[in-house]
Amino acid sequence: MQQHEQAEDFLEDFATMSGFGATPGGGVERQAGSAADHETRAWFAGWLERAGFEVRHDAISNQFGLLELVPGAPYVLVGSHLDSQPLAGRFDGAYGVLAAAHAAREVARRVRGGSLQPACNLAVVNWFNEEGSRFTPSMMGSSVLTGKLPLETALAATDRAGVSVAQAIAEPGDALDLTPPPVAAYAEIHIEQGRGLEESGTTIGLVDRTWAASKYRIVVHGEQSHTGSTVMADRRDALYGAALVIVAARELTDELPEGMLHSSVSELELAPNSPVTVARLVEINLDLRSPDEAVLERANALLEERLAAIEERARVTIERRLTHQWGLLAYQPEGVELARSAAAALGLTHAPTMTVAGHDSTNMKDVAPTVMLFVPSIEGISHNEGERTSDEDSVAGVALLTEVTARLVAGELGSTAAFTPGG
Repeated sequence: MQQHEQAEDFLEDFATMSGFGATPGGGVERQAGSAADHETRAWFAGWLERAGFEVRHDAISNQFGLLELVPGAPYVLVGSHLDSQPLAGRFDGAYGVLAAAHAAREVARRVRGGSLQPACNLAVVNWFNEEGSRFTPSMMGSSVLTGKLPLETALAATDRAGVSVAQAIAEPGDALDLTPPPVAAYAEIHIEQGRGLEESGTTIGLVDRTWAASKYRIVVHGEQSHTGSTVMADRRDALYGAALVIVAARELTDELPEGMLHSSVSELELAPNSPVTVARLVEINLDLRSPDEAVLERANALLEERLAAIEERARVTIERRLTHQWGLLAYQPEGVELARSAAAALGLTHAPTMTVAGHDSTNMKDVAPTVMLFVPSIEGISHNEGERTSDEDSVAGVALLTEVTARLVAGELGSTAAFTPGG
């Protein structure tokens, strides 16, 4: 298939895929295990089968398109995720899955045509519940495959309606019986979700490290009382305390070097959530991220000071639980160099970059040589219906991922040793 034809084919498939779970604002909503997610996965399964891949699912419903090229050899995995946030953009995750499928199909064509000698087998993967919006934690499918999250824990997770992961993934009736094969290497492409590449005029980001992060579950305990008659001095308002926490988290970014700390608060749960009752309890997630571990350490210390002061000011008790924490985690330099060489060969502008967001690649890099690539996001918009990446950048990313995948399948990275899931 000629490059122009491949590009047009990809854009046509992307438009079709974006129709599943489409929202009036031009985005998609297909949270993990939802009807829209199942519909997208069914369409994608058909695409893979028509391209000659065997479609299978493992016990946590990671979706694989398998292609045996070298009997007995480990697999190069390439992919991302099809699930989305509520009222999300069309590109986050889904672009990487379809790009992986098109790249893998082209690599298979080269193998069949004799222009590429394979050392590894090839698999496209659609990871289950990367987003973590309906079920927590995020990056669930890759966490289970890499052994970071017990399968039983993942299957027991429930959404707000009490539906479990086990129930949600059983709905389509897919056979969840695949034992994931040994993994020689992993590659993923994703939109940047920031403005760096666009502002620098760079087409490809070569991800070499993650930002450091600390994530907390904060519970503010107050005392339920009447919103009208309770004397102000007697109130122990958990919502007031939580509001002070939210402001404090935002103001931390002003107290540290500019651009060196991102903070956010999300997912507020309120009890009793009555219009005439002072809140007795509020739960929130609080997220701190930095490209400098010392800055993050200082932010954590300042947060502790602020929470103690808020407890006294609002007459509440604040429970803080660290749910996730990691430092500046590096991707394998050999993978970064392989991607750099491939980008240079294609004449694509490229630069090393860090990822602020978590991706399935951040799990996979801990068990197998991993290549992570970014393409630009217009105005840095993400987790929003207005999320966009230009057609030109989209197809450039597919071309690069194709070249990277070909090199991985040829054994340029990680073909001599393999990670065996569950092994």
